[in-house]
Amino acid sequence: MLPVQNIYQQLLTTLQSNPITLLQAPPGAGKSTWLPLQLMRDGHFKRIVMLEPRRLAARNIANYLAQCQNEKVGQSVGLRVRGESKVSSNTRLEIVTEGMLTRMLQNDPELSDIDLLIFDEFHERSIAADTSLAFALETQSALRDDLTILLMSATLDTERYTQFFDCPVIQSSGRSYPIDEVYIPIKDESRWLDAIPNIVKQALNEQSGSALVFLPGQFEIVRVQQALNDLPSNCLVATLFGEQDKANQQAAIAPAPKGMRKIVLTTNVAETSLTIEGIRIVIDSGKRRAATFNLKTGVTELTTQSISRSSAVQRAGRAGRIEPGVVYRLGSKQTFERRNSHDSPEILTSDISQLMLEAKQWGANISELTLLDTPTAQQCTQAANLLTMLEAIDSKGKLTKLGSKMLGFGADIRLAHMLLKAQALEAELPGIYRLALYLVAL
Repeated sequence: MLPVQNIYQQLLTTLQSNPITLLQAPPGAGKSTWLPLQLMRDGHFKRIVMLEPRRLAARNIANYLAQCQNEKVGQSVGLRVRGESKVSSNTRLEIVTEGMLTRMLQNDPELSDIDLLIFDEFHERSIAADTSLAFALETQSALRDDLTILLMSATLDTERYTQFFDCPVIQSSGRSYPIDEVYIPIKDESRWLDAIPNIVKQALNEQSGSALVFLPGQFEIVRVQQALNDLPSNCLVATLFGEQDKANQQAAIAPAPKGMRKIVLTTNVAETSLTIEGIRIVIDSGKRRAATFNLKTGVTELTTQSISRSSAVQRAGRAGRIEPGVVYRLGSKQTFERRNSHDSPEILTSDISQLMLEAKQWGANISELTLLDTPTAQQCTQAANLLTMLEAIDSKGKLTKLGSKMLGFGADIRLAHMLLKAQALEAELPGIYRLALYLVAL
């Protein structure tokens, strides 16, 4: 019996009597799988949409839930991610990614026939999730008082969220086994990547089972993969990251062949809402790749950063899903305890021009949206200047026809602007649109 089943009736009663509810449940509680499926089966809501931050998690959850129904995705359980839509008139539970929910709201502000929105892994706080929640809250207050919103996470800043949303919180225990912690101090922080292969080998010698190795990005994954080419013949090294094709992703998630041990090198794509069979060892570099907007240059830069303690807890939780596990953390315990408790929300560290343009399309200013964190005046000024330069808004700050078309591309607004301009120039300069498409792909 999954832990979330113990609080199901309490949660159901709360959902039926409150416009917004928080559910705090650790990994393994069943909040992303059992709960939405049971809500659909019980018929308490006509149509449920659950937002997942990552495409990989969205696909896997949709496939798993469809299998539980003995169906294919697109029947009672649907999926909508960028470039892929599997829904039908029979769909009553739809798993979507963040940008897709924003588009659904922009196209149909009333969210016709949808009466429950679930925001899974809300602690990740991407701009897209903040945007779609702000629009949903406005829909709820102005158009749909029967729309219910459920925010779910293992590591919510519960006190702050309950005060901000003025809503109840339901807490569930998780289904996880004890996880031992091993700290591996390093003398030279600049050479942290060189230490990872030896830690992997140490962990495999000291422990049984398969391992999940968290690294910042694809570059580090390739480096570590090359350094692990001398492992015993019963060890299989696999990679898992967002840009992979579906076949390789599924191969990484699948159980290791009988008699084999699997070492999965991954990014934070495996941090939440994803269970990889047979993992009881986690090796955590304590690093992630994050987009940080430089207000001085107007450019978003990818930087390697230390993760927060809440992210580290999420990563370690992957080791205790099926039996007692162990996490090997790069760095000392003192260094770990000095980390921030939570990651900074994207809305405070990123370019907000896309959010500003979405708000204009919605018919509001950013200051009028219900946002947990409000961008700075400097961020807003920079975004307005960029949108004016791209002709997405006019001198009075009003949305232009070009700006509205740019949003429909589902791409970064700069790339959408280039495609639209190239399209308009095609007759005068044959081949320029094809060139623009190649540049966007690159």
